[in-house]
Amino acid sequence: MDLRGYFNRIGFTGPYDKPDLDTLHTIHKQHVMTVPFENLSIHCGEKNTTDLNIIYDKIVKNNRGGWCCENNLLFSWVLKEMGYKYTTLGSKVFNKFQNGFHPVDSHLINMVEIDGKHYITDVSYGVSCQLWYPLEMISGKDQPQPPGVFRLLNDGMTWVLEKTSRKQVVKDKSYAHSSLIDRRLTKTMYCFPLTPRDKEHFVETLDCLQTSPDSRFVLKSICSLQTPNGFRALIGWTYSEITYNPEEDCDIVDMKEIPDCEIEAVLKEKFNVVLVNKFTPKNKKANYCM
Repeated sequence: MDLRGYFNRIGFTGPYDKPDLDTLHTIHKQHVMTVPFENLSIHCGEKNTTDLNIIYDKIVKNNRGGWCCENNLLFSWVLKEMGYKYTTLGSKVFNKFQNGFHPVDSHLINMVEIDGKHYITDVSYGVSCQLWYPLEMISGKDQPQPPGVFRLLNDGMTWVLEKTSRKQVVKDKSYAHSSLIDRRLTKTMYCFPLTPRDKEHFVETLDCLQTSPDSRFVLKSICSLQTPNGFRALIGWTYSEITYNPEEDCDIVDMKEIPDCEIEAVLKEKFNVVLVNKFTPKNKKANYCM
């Protein structure tokens, strides 16, 4: 594993030994702009792992993306190599359909301390709730970013992350009622205590998420990538390009279906992803919005 290889992967040309906030902002944004949030391995007969060497080869050497335990574990290694003081945390994702948090930690994030202040870094939530930059850990403070306004809340024991979005305007009216459209303007993302977690803490849950027939990651193939003015996503056969339009307080959603014969080309052209094993898109009914 080589830090220079990772920086080449995300296009970072700054100093390797300057663990300050500006550098953290830069590498966080460049990661989400170049490394997709994706679960395609599950739909290629492959297994996601918490082995950092395998994750490094997948994301850095093979130009793939990954889900949270891959992207954020790799990012924790980057933080360590660069000299940042960080703590890996586990969070419980909010399920809007059940109106509650997942009962166990299923999402890995990192907390970074710089000059006595703490920040949450999360380079792998994907779609419209992806953080472009670290969030300062101040309860109740609105922290605007291009995707919307993020906000951390703390009750003394647990932190909760929520986001206020803009209205999504769908260009093709035939997709206006798509289940992928998220009509919530304010949404709860996840909650977390400040208990340090190692990667073994997530192994059992991650195995369940990629094998259970009820898991959204098993029911849907997902690939999303942030762009300079929004994000793009391929969910099953549905390809979407979302353009942020804060001047008119809306996001423009352009959706279309991709035939099987063009799926590989879309992955290559739009996400720079080339799969080695046979990929079977999937978009069965599951609770998932962009």
